[in-house]
Amino acid sequence: MLNQSFLSLGTPALSVSDINRQIKNLLERDPILEDIWVRGEISNLSIPVSGHAYFTLKDAKSSLKCVIWRSNLTAAANSALKNGNDVEAHGKISVYEREGIYQLYADEIRTAGLGKLFEEFLRLKDKLEKEGLFDAERKIKIPEIPQTIGIVTSLTGAALQDMLNTIQKRWPIAPILLSPAAVQGVEAPAALFNAFERLEKEHPDVIIIGRGGGSIEDLWAFNDEFLVRRIAESPVPVISGIGHETDFTLVDFVADLRAPTPTGAAVAATPDIQEIRGYLDALSMQLTNCMRDKIQTNRSDLQLLAHRLELRAPFRQIQQEKQSVDQLQIRLMQCLNHILQQERLRLSAIDQRLAAVNPESVLKRGYALIEKKGKGLVTSAAELMPQDSVRILMADGNVEATIQ
Repeated sequence: MLNQSFLSLGTPALSVSDINRQIKNLLERDPILEDIWVRGEISNLSIPVSGHAYFTLKDAKSSLKCVIWRSNLTAAANSALKNGNDVEAHGKISVYEREGIYQLYADEIRTAGLGKLFEEFLRLKDKLEKEGLFDAERKIKIPEIPQTIGIVTSLTGAALQDMLNTIQKRWPIAPILLSPAAVQGVEAPAALFNAFERLEKEHPDVIIIGRGGGSIEDLWAFNDEFLVRRIAESPVPVISGIGHETDFTLVDFVADLRAPTPTGAAVAATPDIQEIRGYLDALSMQLTNCMRDKIQTNRSDLQLLAHRLELRAPFRQIQQEKQSVDQLQIRLMQCLNHILQQERLRLSAIDQRLAAVNPESVLKRGYALIEKKGKGLVTSAAELMPQDSVRILMADGNVEATIQ
């Protein structure tokens, strides 16, 4: 033992820096440690003014120091970085030589268990948000009194009936242009895109795009990048009503107005006809009362004037003034009637214009609907096969036909 100690006196000692560097080299050459996912609970999170994030990952038995540079702090990472969160961090194990501490240098972090869809949602949201697609300055004001309302949704969902019932109750004079589309599944993004384009060509005053609630997978078609960009380009104001109040999709962010539900979207798109009728009735009554008060005031003034003139006995002048007052009263009543008639004509003209774009009027212009027996309305040529029996619905009747 003494001999070994004596012999070791001739071995040069390594510096602390040399040791730390040697350990660092060993760790960084390990193929497992240079590309690794680590799961644990975040604690001791610190993000100083530099913007880099320092934290510790721990489990029931151990802890590991971690750092993620500011350049890697994506929207998903920022969402996951909370003390107490269970996360998965990707990166490499290396040594901070100055302190002799090994730690995880992370380049990606995600909330454990959320899965790839949510990560993709946050990634795409961050991308489009940076492009300015969700900016408030891009939003178009929703018209207060729409003459035509467009809807993009599924024909089979309860959401459509909810929206139709709400519109019929609140604003029944506005025709509805329906552009049906699949709202979930592989084909849904393209179907929604095409349905939106078809409807936009009809020039409605506002478009509602929506569906009922569901999981993130069910609603995923409304996160399609092409659909979101198409809505952003639209000159027609768009209201989204997708899922429930707690559901959010990228279409909600790009829409000019986001409603919590399909029914809420229908409410947001329409005025209340009862309120408008009440306003017009109140306006009519106000005009009538105004004219009546004016006539009464003039009549009282005339009576006073007539009395004064009578005292001076200018009988002819009194008769002339009475005649003038009578004519004034007639003109005032004519003016009132004219104003009321103009309001009636204006409302009648609105009714006629709205009737002109009624779906039944569209059929009268030569369009037709095709119904496949037992399958409902046909929205795409791909739904038809040779020898299929169909019924063609036209404005003046129906025709049975077979596809050749």
